[in-house]
Amino acid sequence: MVEEKKPRRPRRSYTDEFKAGAVRLVVEEGKTVSQVARDLDLTLSALRTWVDQARADAGKGKPGALTSAERQELTKLRKQVRELEMERTLLKKLGGLHREGERVKFEFIRAEQAHFSISLLCRLLQVSRSGFYAWRSRPPSPRHSADERLKVLIREAHEKGRRTYGSPRVHQALRNQGVHVSRKRVIRLMQVEQLVGRARRRYRCTTVSEPGLPVAANLLQRRFTADGPNQRWVGDTTELTTPGGKLYLAAVIDLYSRFVVGWALSAMNDRHLTLKALDMALRRRRPEEGLLHHSDQGCTYASEDYQRVLEQHGLLCSMSRRGNCYDNAAMESWFSTLKNELGESFESASDAKVKLFDYIEVFYNQQRMHSAIGYAAPAEFERAAA
Repeated sequence: MVEEKKPRRPRRSYTDEFKAGAVRLVVEEGKTVSQVARDLDLTLSALRTWVDQARADAGKGKPGALTSAERQELTKLRKQVRELEMERTLLKKLGGLHREGERVKFEFIRAEQAHFSISLLCRLLQVSRSGFYAWRSRPPSPRHSADERLKVLIREAHEKGRRTYGSPRVHQALRNQGVHVSRKRVIRLMQVEQLVGRARRRYRCTTVSEPGLPVAANLLQRRFTADGPNQRWVGDTTELTTPGGKLYLAAVIDLYSRFVVGWALSAMNDRHLTLKALDMALRRRRPEEGLLHHSDQGCTYASEDYQRVLEQHGLLCSMSRRGNCYDNAAMESWFSTLKNELGESFESASDAKVKLFDYIEVFYNQQRMHSAIGYAAPAEFERAAA
């Protein structure tokens, strides 16, 4: 079925009196242009033109009224002022972009074209509009497409690392997926995506020793490696904070895989805390006699109760020299990692316990890549060696 075309509306003309009457309805009686146009069967554009002309004519006889040429000149000057203000704003954003290549400049133009005219952007960056339009219509290069795919994988690796991974671990995560890319490229794309790892904190000594307690020799001698699991353990305690006061975390780590074999949390930094962490480690691993247990000279580790448990299970006791944090650097490094990635302030003791369990047992032991064992997770490293 063919639709019939509506007959074209013939062009009409109106007398000056009719125009004045229509304008009076808008100007004096306060009706809207659309309402008057509808009532008089006029086009909106025609009625607006009459109203604008009437207002312009009314202002000609007033003192200080501008002529038509002056109004045009004023409009032109205002436009130039706006352009100068936009140009000044844009120059602040350009920075050292003038020294970049065309591709970088075109990327900037595309990002800013919603706020500034393309002509102004091209003029200030000294590139041609035709070149920009040609670049915009050109399909993305293979390198650019590969970068976009890599950005997705990098963001996934960073999120999987709980937003704590820097470029070394993100690079290793990509390699584990079979993605071969240079670390410099990973660094560049992480900078573009504004992804950063957590920086390490400065060391703070919290050891509390008690004169008169027996002190063991330093048998470990800073050998922070082992040929197999349950050969060398290191232990220590650190402080955490809550609005209600301090909390103390004791932990025991296996130097073979950096697996946290035991840990405990308490509001009191006493021998019961360290014994609880040691008890978890002993129940979990059931080590044979001869395991070397290293700690600092803190009173909780030098206590009679703690030494008795070590002796009962045939564990050799080793202690750092007084005030020397480097003798137990592996343990200090772990606490630094924990506080950087999880934090050291919690809402409450129960909040700290839940978050520590999730970080230690779920993330650190099972998922987090460790540089000392070839960027494998501790549990994964032990399974691979079994």
